Amino acid sequence: MSIDLNSLVEHDLSGECPVCRTQDIVNIALLPAAAAWELNNGLPRFALALHGAAGLLAAMLEEGVPRTEIETAMSALLDDIESQIDEDSTMGGPPQGTA
Repeated sequence: MSIDLNSLVEHDLSGECPVCRTQDIVNIALLPAAAAWELNNGLPRFALALHGAAGLLAAMLEEGVPRTEIETAMSALLDDIESQIDEDSTMGGPPQGTA
């Protein structure tokens, strides 16, 4: 199975951008749910983020996606995230109401 990780990382600047839609789902549903689960179950903060992400990446490895491709995609995502954090800090922080 061939997976084009670039298409999962790069924004296409359209109204139907799969990257933006995925980020919205994560921010609106998954992050608050993970934080609540950790709090209610006495887990350390970000335990689900770290181990959940590792589990999802393991599924990609099992499907035959080479580790180097995953590492390259994750590096690009982390660069994008750090850039967004810097931009949010310059503009006075993220929009109110986000986790």
